[in-house]
Amino acid sequence: MLKARAAVLGVVLTGLALAGCAGRPTGVLAPGGGAAAASGGKVDLLVATTRSATGATPGEMFTGERARGLAFADIAISIPPEGARQVGEVQWPSQLPANPATDFATIRAERLDGDQALRLFNAKLAASPRRSVLLFVHGYNTRFEEAVYRFAQIVHDSKADATPVLFTWPSRGKLLAYDYDRESASYSRDALEAALQAMAKHPRVAEINILAHSMGNWVTLEALRQMAIRDKAIAGKIKNVMLAAPDVDFDVFRRQIATMGEKRPNFTLFVSQDDAALRISTSIGGGQTRLGMIDPKQEPYRSDLEKARFNVVDLTEVKSSDRTNHGKFAQAPEVVQAIGQRLAQGQTLSDGRAGVGEKLGQVAAGAATTVGKAAGLVISAPIAIIDGRTREGLGDQVEDLGGHLGATVRAATGEAAARP
Repeated sequence: MLKARAAVLGVVLTGLALAGCAGRPTGVLAPGGGAAAASGGKVDLLVATTRSATGATPGEMFTGERARGLAFADIAISIPPEGARQVGEVQWPSQLPANPATDFATIRAERLDGDQALRLFNAKLAASPRRSVLLFVHGYNTRFEEAVYRFAQIVHDSKADATPVLFTWPSRGKLLAYDYDRESASYSRDALEAALQAMAKHPRVAEINILAHSMGNWVTLEALRQMAIRDKAIAGKIKNVMLAAPDVDFDVFRRQIATMGEKRPNFTLFVSQDDAALRISTSIGGGQTRLGMIDPKQEPYRSDLEKARFNVVDLTEVKSSDRTNHGKFAQAPEVVQAIGQRLAQGQTLSDGRAGVGEKLGQVAAGAATTVGKAAGLVISAPIAIIDGRTREGLGDQVEDLGGHLGATVRAATGEAAARP
């Protein structure tokens, strides 16, 4: 049965042309060439990972295998100048060393221990007036370097005023490793929770915003669920959780949200009914609807999302360069820019003044569209929304937590190392 399922999955995915990464060069994280990126931009990332470094080449850094604890890295990526690229695109080098005038290029890539990661995190926060963190959790079929370059693109194109932190879990980056990736995501939920707890307890951190994609939504929701069970609430500094194309069973999602309780962050859900990758996931998952491809205007989804006070952005009609329609949140220029603009203003994605649906609608339609009080509506296509903040009396504020990052990170790393 497993062989048959793998065969079907392979045929379908090949037919959908999902194997685009096959032509990308390996070893792109070996520094060289990026230092000369003068007129483009530079993105500095702090990385926390449950991937193993054993057997990795210098240009690879971490593999798709599982480590027994958290590891850290300091990575800087140069971005080509505006005239050489399109917003939403990662310009992979056709050969190495990369040409920073036309390609994404690695300037710096260094592994760190826990103390070094703490010092770097402190330095980044000290240089950030808003003391905000943007944490990204990638999805299925993603190599380490792909997670790094994609997040660098998101940070650069969104212009989000936040300290970027990448949490990357052990995906093998192979089409037929879906089951392995799924288990690796579950394997990493304790480490993600520990990282979130550490940042939330750090006295210099003012707020944390989470952006998760695809299968990364599973590990994110599980980590938040565990935090809520452990502490009776999700840390108050976690302000926004953005779920992009979540590869999560809708029924399971409802249970996860219910377990988190009433005092939750502002959740924004990005869905698209034409998501080919989630269509395949639905098929191999026994036909159970995936959260990322629901129609939020239909029942029972509409009522459930209203009850949960979710902001929902329907990207079905939005066009992007992603042939599978699975990465619109990052590759559709109007979407990634609107997210960044919202966070750059120091506002939550639904802060009572205007929801993210309205902001996205304005950017996409090029007009100041007024959001009414109805639960669901279409804003001058291509974007349809259900925006929780266009309704009365939503949202709870929870107190920030104090503490210290270093001890928590070291304790988490040691604890993780003791697990089988």
